[in-house]
Amino acid sequence: MLITFFRSIVLYIIVLIVMRLMGKREIGQLQPFELAISIMIADLASIPMTDTGIPIFNGIIPILGLLIMHLLISMINLKSSRAREIICGRPSILIYRGKISEKSLRKERFTINELEERLRGNNVINLGDVEYAILETSGQVTVIQKPNKRNTIPQDFNIMPEYEGIPYDLVVDGKVMTENLKAIGKDYNWLKKQVEKFNMKPEEALIVTFDGKGQIFCQKKEKGV
Repeated sequence: MLITFFRSIVLYIIVLIVMRLMGKREIGQLQPFELAISIMIADLASIPMTDTGIPIFNGIIPILGLLIMHLLISMINLKSSRAREIICGRPSILIYRGKISEKSLRKERFTINELEERLRGNNVINLGDVEYAILETSGQVTVIQKPNKRNTIPQDFNIMPEYEGIPYDLVVDGKVMTENLKAIGKDYNWLKKQVEKFNMKPEEALIVTFDGKGQIFCQKKEKGV
């Protein structure tokens, strides 16, 4: 029992490292070859995890082999657009200039109901509002609405918004983020003065953020949590 426990921990760590090395894509954004490798890794890890009669390296070595295969295919995809097209496929236009392409739907085995479901997932309720709908190689559907149906942006009114930048976490769960303080050119004493305006110390804060406009958001940790 103890051996199985430790084998599970070792294999979990190996799989976690391999998946991190494969990148940060979400499951729904995986290319076909990435999804196939992920499924195979799960199967390879589960066998030696439960069967102590199988040497643990019989699971680790194939997993590392799949990692090498993944890195190799990714490199080929970067170097050759033709290879990328063969391995990953090509995007398909399901709606072109407001008209549904029945040919593309049949080719991709996509029903009208599935298309409507994907559009709703993109916050589009009416098919008539869509100019283009593109089925990406990852299986995601990209929707481009008709110009008169799109949300307005400041540029439409010749307005130039102020630069906002990105917000920095200065305190997370009572821990001061020293590197982020340095990134905005501030120190702990400055942080302490700012947080004291909210009647607390930095170490008592659940979260403290600082955005590009110089605004601070601060929330105190609940007692006993």
